[in-house]
Amino acid sequence: MSNKIQIEQRFIIDKLTDSILNRISGDSFQTEVSRMTSNDLKTVTKKNGWNFDWKSEFNDLQKEVYKLTIINNSTIIQGLLSLTIEQDHIYMNLLESSPFNIGKNKLYEGVAGNLVAFACKVSFQKGYDGFVAFTAKTNLIKHYEESLGAFHFKNQRMIIETESSKNLVKKYFKS
Repeated sequence: MSNKIQIEQRFIIDKLTDSILNRISGDSFQTEVSRMTSNDLKTVTKKNGWNFDWKSEFNDLQKEVYKLTIINNSTIIQGLLSLTIEQDHIYMNLLESSPFNIGKNKLYEGVAGNLVAFACKVSFQKGYDGFVAFTAKTNLIKHYEESLGAFHFKNQRMIIETESSKNLVKKYFKS
């Protein structure tokens, strides 16, 4: 693992859905996760309400940055995820829902859960048995234990093991 500062994750798992759920209409929308492009950087700025420096994540060659979009609507980013492929697990550097998907007036539920499930899926694809790690804000450790089935390893490190990973992948990815 690199010696860079690890960002304490503060995403909230509002609901584990089959995709993402529109809170106004109640409609469920299928999603896709794809690599973020340099074109996407124009919209994911602090000026547009994003909390983190996604350009820095994108430009770090050790990291892979992914965007969550609704199928057939790839221009509107629902959330972003930065991963590092370690020797035996996936490390989630940063996860952020779009500004319109945060707070009590959010448009969609299930964004963060969808992105965590994607990290779990990548872990299985890489042969890491679903192991995913991240650093949590102290006050969210219990939330991640309850909502994701993650366990508190030490300090603020959280780990999602095989069984919890399988459950998340099954929930969000049908194929």
